Amino acid sequence: MIKPIENWLQRHKNYTSFWLHMIGIPACFIACPILLILEQWWLGGCMFFGGYALQFIGHIIEGNRSGEEMLFRRIFRMDKTDPPNPHKKTSARVGHRQ
Repeated sequence: MIKPIENWLQRHKNYTSFWLHMIGIPACFIACPILLILEQWWLGGCMFFGGYALQFIGHIIEGNRSGEEMLFRRIFRMDKTDPPNPHKKTSARVGHRQ
């Protein structure tokens, strides 16, 4: 569990970005579910989208990508800057002559 926390802290060094995340994360993942359970749909939705907006603003300030964006780019192979996967097996054609 230490490695993900170290990775997160490495990507959130800017003071403002860090504190935007400290407000945005609980808004999304604590306040929003509680409000939805209490059937406060509109307020719960505002907490979710507002919390995420704060986090994305933090990443704009920091000048890096959010974890969600990095995952999306990795899934859809959109990021040409991702390092190659050393564990990916390449198929060599047997009997191929040049």
